[in-house]
Amino acid sequence: MPPDATHLDPRVAVLIPCFNEALAIAQVVRDFRAVLPQADVYVFDNASTDRTAEVAETAGALVRTVGLRGKGNVVRRMFADVDADIYVLVDGDATYHAASAPAMIARLLDEGADMVVGARKDESIHAYRSGHRFGNRLLTGCVAAIFGGTFTDMLSGYRVFTRRYVKSFPALSAGFETETELTVHALELRMPWCEMDTPYTTRPEGSESKLSTYKDGLRILRMILRLFVAERPLHFFGLVGALSMLISVTIAVPLLTTYLATHEVPRLPTALLSTGLALVATISIVCGLIMDAVTRGRREMKRLFYLGIAGPMRHDAGKCQGT
Repeated sequence: MPPDATHLDPRVAVLIPCFNEALAIAQVVRDFRAVLPQADVYVFDNASTDRTAEVAETAGALVRTVGLRGKGNVVRRMFADVDADIYVLVDGDATYHAASAPAMIARLLDEGADMVVGARKDESIHAYRSGHRFGNRLLTGCVAAIFGGTFTDMLSGYRVFTRRYVKSFPALSAGFETETELTVHALELRMPWCEMDTPYTTRPEGSESKLSTYKDGLRILRMILRLFVAERPLHFFGLVGALSMLISVTIAVPLLTTYLATHEVPRLPTALLSTGLALVATISIVCGLIMDAVTRGRREMKRLFYLGIAGPMRHDAGKCQGT
């Protein structure tokens, strides 16, 4: 059977979330229109207070406005409103390498991936603040330890997706933690994904980053914890139960020794605490088992919905990670 026509000539959409990027957005739009002339370039303006929307429209972009602040809210709207076969998601700060987009799309199609992440390779020591670099490594390591995968740049804002990834992504986050959610979605559904090194440069002079190292880092950490509870409930509540039981047994042993020697329980509050911790451990493990069954059912439904959407051609799917 011949491949679907959309795979031979896929519709490509470039999605650019923006907030107060009037100094950089024109360059981003021009660069992506030059390297992907067949693509529709969308700029979703997050209620900017400068001329971002006007500049983007003048540069040739299709401009939409999202009033609810936060990158996650913008991504949710973009994924819902734009219809295409391949989606290129990139920030509007002119730090990502537009010329890498055709190669990322080619890799997506050639290897049958659902997501290609542009792993940032900074060309200047000023492009990537040391605090951001350390935080990225720490948070990427946390996700790898909990959910698996071998991402090196989980927080990259430069990604290429298939339609079935985008239309199966729930997009629940509100802010910069959306990259974490994008990553975990691929890992949980065991989608084929890969990374590709892309140059990363400094912002244009006068342009300022909207990312707060500590505030947004904590929000991302909270998102990781929330996803840990939601997607790995048995592991999470099992750890809580095991820790509670360990403490309970530790403080109960001296009481048991005293009781066997004197047939008395002189420290009744400690005995009650030990009993309470044992009950907490039991309840935690039972909750973990129940929630794990619910999570498995929910994951199966998401997987079936994902499989119901046409995927990319797979010339050599063995090169991708995931199944």
